[in-house]
Amino acid sequence: MARPNPTGAALASESELAAFLADVERRAWKQAAYAVRDGEAALDIVQEAMMRLAEKYASRPAEELPMLFQRILQNGIRDWFRRAKVRNAWITPAAALLPHREDDDTDPVEALQAQADPNGQGINPADRLQRIQTLEIIEEGLATLPARQREAFLLRYWEELDVAETAAAMGCSEGSVKTHCSRATHALSRWLDSKGITL
Repeated sequence: MARPNPTGAALASESELAAFLADVERRAWKQAAYAVRDGEAALDIVQEAMMRLAEKYASRPAEELPMLFQRILQNGIRDWFRRAKVRNAWITPAAALLPHREDDDTDPVEALQAQADPNGQGINPADRLQRIQTLEIIEEGLATLPARQREAFLLRYWEELDVAETAAAMGCSEGSVKTHCSRATHALSRWLDSKGITL
């Protein structure tokens, strides 16, 4: 049961918070994986964002959780890039002195595709295969977008945040959100056309 709030909005109950986190976890991981191109780092970013939401904002109304979580998640992704930049400034010169070694070159997009589950129970095998293949192509297309376009597109059309909420999560103007979304939509449309897919 939601807790009372002096402002009039019902605060999220523990079960509502838990349900929200369970519902958003996989989508959030995909967002982070698209951004940082590292599945393990993406998982760390998402888990940290979930913990911060639970620790700092559990007392907020339930309807505020999606926007708050997205803001925390996007800040976490930006922090990861800042830390990576610092790490690279130290590691790259040292690595040049070492023999070249091939590391694991697992593509996060391939990992996403392998884990795709369209929940196609009751769908005939041919249709299910078609859905999986289409999902894979869409995810490949998303991975080709510039970071800010992909971020805006996922927040607006995947997380279903409105323009103002997306702007707040991204730390930019509403006009920038609209521009990024428009460019992302057109780029994805061209990508899908090139693959012979019409949605």
